[in-house]
Amino acid sequence: MSDKESNKKKSFLARLSSSDPPKKNRKLAYVILLLAAGVFVMLYGNFQSSTAKPDAVETKGSGDSQQETEEVETFGSGKEKQARTISDYEKKYEAELTDVLESMIGVDNVQVFVNVDATEEKIYEHNTVNQSQTTEENDREGGTRNIEDNSVDQQLVIVRNGDKEQPVVVKTLKPDIRGVLVVAKGADNIKVKKSVVDAVTRVLDVPSHRVAVTPKKTKGD
Repeated sequence: MSDKESNKKKSFLARLSSSDPPKKNRKLAYVILLLAAGVFVMLYGNFQSSTAKPDAVETKGSGDSQQETEEVETFGSGKEKQARTISDYEKKYEAELTDVLESMIGVDNVQVFVNVDATEEKIYEHNTVNQSQTTEENDREGGTRNIEDNSVDQQLVIVRNGDKEQPVVVKTLKPDIRGVLVVAKGADNIKVKKSVVDAVTRVLDVPSHRVAVTPKKTKGD
């Protein structure tokens, strides 16, 4: 074997056994690495956006609920808690009258009893639609007559408050008062008794014949 052929074989084997990759393989590996990095960035961005969406929805929902709540209050629900039962109204009136009467001259140690007829009455908003229809009929004798048909359709106005639906309240009517009894020291004086009756009739808007005032007995009585 000649020296030239021996050198060619050694050079070929050296290239095969070399650990350095060809330039084309290096470029391919670099491109694959860039693609992998791009895919990772896209997946990470999608994950962040998907986790951020529920917060945006919750914020919007809470804002809508607040706006709807304010709308219901504007139409008459009110922010103050109103009495709902007969007992609640009676206790409310009794406490108010006691404070007023005990501040009057000549009146002391007051007890008030109020008898309420019923609970409060709510007047709700309605959408009213009036419809009128006129029909002309001909009889066998050649005469005609007009038949009018009038109808009124009322629909309750409903607003949404959060997850609930509530009717719109136009106004709330307080219950009627059947009678009032006042027991107090000093009521044996005619002028004081008249002042007490006048105060009760004006505060509760009741006629005087529904108000009874009697003096309170003392320890010696």
